[in-house]
Amino acid sequence: MILVAGSANLDFVVQAPHIPAPGETVLGRELRTFPGGKGANQAIACARAGGAETAMLLALGDDAFAAPIEQSLRASGVRLHIVRTKGPTGTAFICVSDDAENAITVAPGANAALEASHLPPLDGFTHLLLQLETPIETVHAYAQSARAAGVKVVLNAAPARRLAPELLALVDVLVVNKGELATFSTRQGNIEERLKRIEIPCVVVTLGEGGCVARVDGQFLSQDAFAVMPVDTTAAGDTFCGALVAALGRGLELREALRLASAAAAIACTRLGAQSSIPTHAEVQAFLKSHAVTAP
Repeated sequence: MILVAGSANLDFVVQAPHIPAPGETVLGRELRTFPGGKGANQAIACARAGGAETAMLLALGDDAFAAPIEQSLRASGVRLHIVRTKGPTGTAFICVSDDAENAITVAPGANAALEASHLPPLDGFTHLLLQLETPIETVHAYAQSARAAGVKVVLNAAPARRLAPELLALVDVLVVNKGELATFSTRQGNIEERLKRIEIPCVVVTLGEGGCVARVDGQFLSQDAFAVMPVDTTAAGDTFCGALVAALGRGLELREALRLASAAAAIACTRLGAQSSIPTHAEVQAFLKSHAVTAP
């Protein structure tokens, strides 16, 4: 079983011809709301795309924004450990351009209320999946508890920030994109050389259209991207993380886990919204049977 501890937001999404530059006003189209947040997205990806038994620790406010988030998680079969706060539920404001790029601003709200004492007992969990949209002190405390309980710690180090060596020493699997990689390694050398300098047992780097690469036990792996026509890349990275951890939790080798996660993320790019874009496990399996990968 996978435990995800992290953020949950209600996303306010507007599509526009392009993402506004500083000081620019752009006329968008319809405004829509979707349940989101890195933690909640990844939990749903674990359960739905990865087909894994999944639980989530999250904080929600005392407002109407909490209901659709909770409903979305429960509908995907995620077991919930909810911390209720008197403040607002987390929100995110997302502009999606016609070429499927996005710009996101997050108001953490209740996510900032998660504390070390909120972590449920870890009996029965194989992996704890964390992100950085909740207080860093809490993330560190959860990782410490997981290490003490013999639970594998997976950290999606996003949004990018510098992390203390003491926290990184607790991480079994680090997942970052190419930009986030720069916070852990100098820009000197190619990606493989940079990965060698990160003292974490397993590191996975997502590269968008370039697929992904990983280093584990001194071995380097790569997975090409699947060719799709993107509509909205929101939550593609979260879908990748959730599906990856679900696969690892089922005992798949990293190479196969990367392939499954890449397929799930590719499908998510073809749909609008965050959690609404995450495919089912059956859809991922069908996709893998019918789609070839692009050349590296």
